[in-house]
Amino acid sequence: MAGSSRKLLVDCPACSRKTEYSPTNRWRPFCSERCKRIDLGAWASEQYRIAGAPVDPTDPAEIRPEDDPSARPVH
Repeated sequence: MAGSSRKLLVDCPACSRKTEYSPTNRWRPFCSERCKRIDLGAWASEQYRIAGAPVDPTDPAEIRPEDDPSARPVH
């Protein structure tokens, strides 16, 4: 497809509207700034989750050093 002028259209993850997936679409893969912000808000409010095993925050074996507040330097 070298030299092809076909445009790649994808569904916006937020509203499902067809949108061009190219460097000229500054919001890709979203269709607009609004849809991009809606998606960011969903992540920030924990509407989306990444599956994984539950972690017991009181179990020292499950606390990573970078997550341990007592291991952080005091400024």
